[in-house]
This record gives sequence, C-alpha cells and structure tokens, in this order.
Amino acid sequence: MCRWAAYLGEAVFLEDILTAPCHSLIAQSHCAQEAKSPTNGDGFGLAWYGDRPEPGLYRDILPAWSDPNLKSLCRQIKSGLFLAHVRASTGGATSRMNCHPFISGRWSFMHNGQIGGFEKIRRALENTLCDAVFDQREGTTDSELFFLLMIDEGLAGDPQGAVSRATSRVLDASRRAGLEPALKLTAAFSDGQALHAVRYATDAHAPTLYTSALRKGGGRCIVSEPFDREGGDWQAIPPSSFVTMTRDGIAIRPFAPASARLALAL
Repeated sequence: MCRWAAYLGEAVFLEDILTAPCHSLIAQSHCAQEAKSPTNGDGFGLAWYGDRPEPGLYRDILPAWSDPNLKSLCRQIKSGLFLAHVRASTGGATSRMNCHPFISGRWSFMHNGQIGGFEKIRRALENTLCDAVFDQREGTTDSELFFLLMIDEGLAGDPQGAVSRATSRVLDASRRAGLEPALKLTAAFSDGQALHAVRYATDAHAPTLYTSALRKGGGRCIVSEPFDREGGDWQAIPPSSFVTMTRDGIAIRPFAPASARLALAL
C-alpha cells in the first residue's frame, strides 16, 4: 500500500515536510516501516495550493527517490496547504493518470487502501456516477473512482457525509455482487481551505494515520506514517474516525458508512 503526507499551516517549503526529515516521505518510498509493502515505487504526486483556487499538480511514474525534479520543486515551492503521495499499486497500471493526488476543480484527494474485489464491482460503481462526474474519470484505479463517488455524493457541501455515502455505495455494490465487503480507506482531501482525512476499514486492520503539530511554521501534519520519530509528538488517529483540520484547530469525529449510521440511529 501507499504512503502519504499532508500539511496545513503557515507557508513552508515543501522540503521541510517531504524530503528533509530523517524518515521523510522520500525515505518511506523505499523503506516504509508501517506499510504492508516497504517499497512504494510506482509513482508519486504533489498537489499544493497557492494564490489560485485550484491546486498545482505534479505527478510522475518514477520512484520518488530517483526523481531530481521532485527534490528541486520541494526545495523551491512554498505553500500553506499541500498533499503528497508515493504509490505502491494494488491495481491499475503505473501511469501518471493513476498517480495520486487526483484533482477536481479546487478539490484534491489521495488514498492509501484498497477496494476488495474491485474488478468485479468496478463497472457497477462507474455506472452509478452521473455523466458530468463520470466524464472526469482519467485513470483506472479504485482510488480515483472513490474520489468521484465522493464528488457525486455532494463533497462540496458535506465532506464527511459524502465520504460516508460513498463508502456505503462501495459496500452495497460488493454485497450485490455476492462478495463480502472488504474496504480499507485512509485518505486525505482538501478544497484549499480545510484539510480532511478519514481512517476506516471493514476489518480490524485500518491503514495507519497520525497527526502532529509542528514547531516550524506553526502548522499541523496528517500522515500515513511519522516522518520524524525522534522529535515529533505524533498522535495516532483511531480507526473509524473522520478528521477536519483548519487553521483554527483540529476536530476528530466518529466515522461510519451511511447505512450503518442509519441503522445505529433506529
């Protein structure tokens, strides 16, 4: 599975988070310590926000550790909100269109996880998208399709509800296909103002998620794996949680698929 890191706060150079720390995302691309696969060499990507409403985007299929352009960009670009991802494919070819983050308008999204039995339910899920959202499909991954399901479920107005309803659509499609639902979902996404994240799995093994306030820049990171094990004060996010970070603080709330939430309310 993949590794990723996101930051929100005062503008800092991307290298302060992504390349300079001892266990940076670049180091994790070839030596992750808390992932099923220690090597994440199937491409990488950056999405960063600046003076325009939509994010900048840079993705490539090279391993992150061997791309000098990535290191140069991280050294030069300053941003107060950015997302970065290194990929270990669980399905889909190694191509730029399959590298995270994915972009739609002002929204950016990246994912560590997997939809179990995806090839058996992919067509059914794609058919549920409205035409305008389906037309945004560029790659072949389950991650991009989940992002589009979120958009279709009203991401712009209700981020947590959109993720909850998209999750329910995936689980329902699995059941209709005669499969036991198997979803691992640890994702981060942003509209350029707030930074959201979710940690959920249908089993007891949700992919890891941590957050920490940073001394430099006065901001906060949310990551799949800590990048500074010596000086960081990392807080593990519990499974079945939804995180919202703004420049005023952080909120962590319980998360469940929409159908499960409705059942609990009855």
